[in-house]
Amino acid sequence: MTRLRALIVCPGRGSYGRAQLGMLPVNDPTIAALDRLRDALGRPAISALDRAPAYAPELHVAGEHASLLTFGATAVDLAAIDRDKVDIVGVTGNSMGFYTALYAAGALDLDGAARLVETLGHYQAGNVIGGQLLYPLVGDDWRPSSVYAAAVAVALDHPGVHVSIRLGGTIVLGADAGGLAHARRVLPPIERGGLRYPAQLPLHSAFHTPLMAATAERAQRDLADLPIRSPAITLIGGDGAVHRPWASPAALWSYTLGAQIALPFDLGRAIATALGELGPDVLVLPGPGDALGGALAQILIAQRWRGLRDRADFVAIQASDRPIVLAMQRPEQRARVA
Repeated sequence: MTRLRALIVCPGRGSYGRAQLGMLPVNDPTIAALDRLRDALGRPAISALDRAPAYAPELHVAGEHASLLTFGATAVDLAAIDRDKVDIVGVTGNSMGFYTALYAAGALDLDGAARLVETLGHYQAGNVIGGQLLYPLVGDDWRPSSVYAAAVAVALDHPGVHVSIRLGGTIVLGADAGGLAHARRVLPPIERGGLRYPAQLPLHSAFHTPLMAATAERAQRDLADLPIRSPAITLIGGDGAVHRPWASPAALWSYTLGAQIALPFDLGRAIATALGELGPDVLVLPGPGDALGGALAQILIAQRWRGLRDRADFVAIQASDRPIVLAMQRPEQRARVA
């Protein structure tokens, strides 16, 4: 059987939502290990959070809980990938998902990756710095909108507003209080998919902006001994840099605890680099959730991958016998890789 050449794209912290409550398997060894870490730190077990009777934003959205909860859910899906079906040619991830990608690529073991995620996540406890706003850059057809791009340019014309994440057809802006107020004033409201933009991510700091420079410095001190090694699988950063199995661990450590925290994260560039360098057949999106699927589709459209021009083209290819984005939270797509 010919294996699918797959690029794994690990989702960020915001992917664990109300619909994902209760998704973690019982008696899973990876989740048990993460629970032991939390217990040693005197923090609630992620399995207990996942099995809570109701979704509570103050618990499930807060960075000090959501980060490792998301990591655990992704790690479970990564373990379920059938390597007889799938040849993993590369790994990347969005925002916090890059930390999971380090684990998926073998640059960190489970303990090291969990420590990284837990440390950065717990920095957010009672210490949210600024905020993040989402705003679309594409129309309903997922083709670029010059009107939306011009509005974002006006929002960025303020010293407190920065590009945080280039998320396919969405821009994530990171800003201080004054910048958030300015952006809300100048960005025309848009209703789409039941959401109203600009939309602020709750309890999210302005990651990937200069506002997080002190956080990066703190992480470099606290995680000076983080045992990052050369990846076993090619790893793509949010700056588009390619870290191959012979890459310098020092360079990867420096990026992870420096630029990855305080400079823009360009998921579009990471995916475009992976497409060109690695030539995957499919992009595999492990859980939790599948919200990143739209962003991946928009990036593929922008790259004209397999001739994609718009949303209709993507929907058509996904309905064919050769879909190009496989979200593991969708049973029919999961069956192709797990």
